[in-house]
Amino acid sequence: MALAAAGGSSLALVARVAFGETQRASPALPAFHGQASWAAGQRAAPPFRLRDHSGAPISLAALRGRPVIVTFLDSHCVEQCPLAGRQLGTILRHTTPADRPTVVVVSVNPSGDTAANIQHAMAQWRLAGSWRWHWLRGTRRELARVWAAYGIAVRPGTNDIAHGLALYLVDRHGFQRTGYLFPFLPNFVQLDLQKLARERA
Repeated sequence: MALAAAGGSSLALVARVAFGETQRASPALPAFHGQASWAAGQRAAPPFRLRDHSGAPISLAALRGRPVIVTFLDSHCVEQCPLAGRQLGTILRHTTPADRPTVVVVSVNPSGDTAANIQHAMAQWRLAGSWRWHWLRGTRRELARVWAAYGIAVRPGTNDIAHGLALYLVDRHGFQRTGYLFPFLPNFVQLDLQKLARERA
């Protein structure tokens, strides 16, 4: 379940909370379509090193060489995470294999995101596929460092976990290029993935 903006807060205010302040020097249209975007080499993506759903150690540094999607989901969620997961699956299915990034899902449910629950959610949300993906797990302390670094608020509740729902695109060199708040717009994300895939190494 994603945290909703309080009262009449604008999307711009929510974006500043999730992605940090972003100032653009020029009124020209941004190169990417997310609520926040950064020039190449401007904003290094926060590093992480966790084990994924299969137990393999995964670090952001080891994924360099191709674009990476970083997002935050709960395999137990029955509200917005399934919608976000299905949107992401749609994006990947409609992106050519050459343009597909590595997908990294960071758990927001340390105790509930077991390997079995993750596989079930991936299948139910039609997010499993031929693309490279890793659902990262860890202790609450380990995961909380990643949540904080990416501006994701997580609040356990009685029956659900309220959490920020954002998606970041990281380029092949490990720099954040754009970030989206849920709901993600598949066409825009696909266009941005194409742009990242075509950037010169």
